This record gives sequence, structure tokens and C-alpha cells, in this order.
Amino acid sequence: MATDPVGDLLTLLDLERIELDLFRGQSPDEEESQRVFGGQVIAQALVAAYRTVPDDRTCHSLHGYFIRPGDPKVPIIYQVDHSRDGGSFTTRRVVAIQHGKQIFNLAASFHVKEDGWHHQHEMPVVPDPDTLGDRVEWRKQFAEKLPERHRGHFLRPRPIEMREVEPLDPLKPAKASDVHHLWFRVARAIEEAPWLHHCLLAYASDMALLGTGNRPHGVSWMTGEVMSASLDHAMWFHAPMKFDEWHLYTMDAPYAGGGRSFNRGKVFDQQGRLIASVAQEGLMRKAIRKPKT
Repeated sequence: MATDPVGDLLTLLDLERIELDLFRGQSPDEEESQRVFGGQVIAQALVAAYRTVPDDRTCHSLHGYFIRPGDPKVPIIYQVDHSRDGGSFTTRRVVAIQHGKQIFNLAASFHVKEDGWHHQHEMPVVPDPDTLGDRVEWRKQFAEKLPERHRGHFLRPRPIEMREVEPLDPLKPAKASDVHHLWFRVARAIEEAPWLHHCLLAYASDMALLGTGNRPHGVSWMTGEVMSASLDHAMWFHAPMKFDEWHLYTMDAPYAGGGRSFNRGKVFDQQGRLIASVAQEGLMRKAIRKPKT
């Protein structure tokens, strides 16, 4: 049976409106998932906020905190608060709720289009995506080393296509620079509203950023050496985009310590325009290994 991961993702972001400022979101039906993917909650919360904002305003920044792990077996309720409706800026606060408790909260600001001075940092020079291998295809060489129960999740078709410039062995990563480049895009052409492309980017922005802080230490969550989780997530959207076209995600991790890592990202289109900036702090705790009996 043919699958359509992109269609599944678009359905995931098509929240059900259950009251004026209340929305219900679902999670994928995946047996392997123990918690909700952070990018999903960010994107769904942003969709909920967008549904309450005038059409002439685009999100320029969001700041979110992950409070509790999300339960993938039950719906997520998104409650939107109208913090401010101004002449140029609109602000929303979104609280994601499961089992009567907050699992995530988000503040997002929206701005009417304005002209002004412009400058940006240049896009790094990296190989073109057409010269790089697909991430899922590259992963296949490691699949046999995984427990069988994890192989399907590791190799499943994904809605976001990724091509890494310098991929590391996920099971035995060598120590490497914290600078990490990859190309990514929605895996097929879509015809959606421009604002939804920002929501899709928000979803994808949490996919590789957390592991950037691991690279200098040669550790991976797949080895059981490190406990990792997103703690917060911030994004600034600088320009419109078509996320079914290739974009470069260039990441680094300026600091790790105290059980946390600080990770940054910039997103460029293929013409070199800076589309978005990202920052995230993540848990990076040494895992406690149980003694063998």
C-alpha cells in the first residue's frame, strides 16, 4: 500500500477547532513512540495561534518551553490566549494540555508587512543537495545493528527529506566539529498557504538541532550513553518561504555543560536568503547504566 508521509503531516497540522480559542491535535499512530515529538507540538501550537490572527500578519518570532513529555496515545488540547492585538503587532500565548496539565507553552508574535533596512550574514559554502545522499538511504547500512523492534521506526518514510553534509555513524559517532550542515525540505510538492510553510519549518527545525551538542563528544542517544530532550525552542522568521524546495540548515553548539547543551541554527534558501534563525537548549545528561546481572 502506498504511503504519503507528507499528507499525514498536513493532516496532523489540520487541528480540530472545538471552541473559539480551543483546538485539538492528534499524534501519529506509531507503536514505537514513547513521547510526542517536540517539533509536532511546536508546529501544532503555531497553527493554533495562526488560526486566531488576521490574515495580514505573519509570525516573526516564537518562544516555547517543553514542560512535560507528551503522551502520543491521547489528543493534545491547545488553548489560545489573545495577549495583544495592536496596530502592527499581534501576540498570542498558546498552552498545550494533556491529562489536565501543561506539557508545552508558546508565545508567538505576528507582524504586518513593513519595508526597512536590510542586511544578513552570508550562507556557508557547502555541497549542493543533489550531490548528497538521502538520509534514510544512508541509514540503511546501520539498520542490521539495531534491535529489530527499532528498525521500522529508524527507516520509515518521513515527510521531511534530509541530506547531511557530514553525517556521523549514529551508533558509533566519532568526535567531530559542533558545526553541522544539512539540506532539508518537505518530501513532495505541496500547495498550501504561505503561513503553513513556516509551521512545517517549525516542525522540521527540531529534527537535528538537539544532536548538535553531542558531536564534539562522540555520543549519541542511540548508544544509551546520553539522555536528551528539548527543553525550550525559539525561532525568528525573517522571510516567506516555500518549504517544498531545498533549504540549508546550518547548526552549531557554542556551549555544553551542567547537563545541558545550547544549540543554534540558521535556515537559508538555495538563493542564499536567510529565512529563519533558531535557538534551543536541550538536556544532555549522562545516562545511568544499570549493572549487568
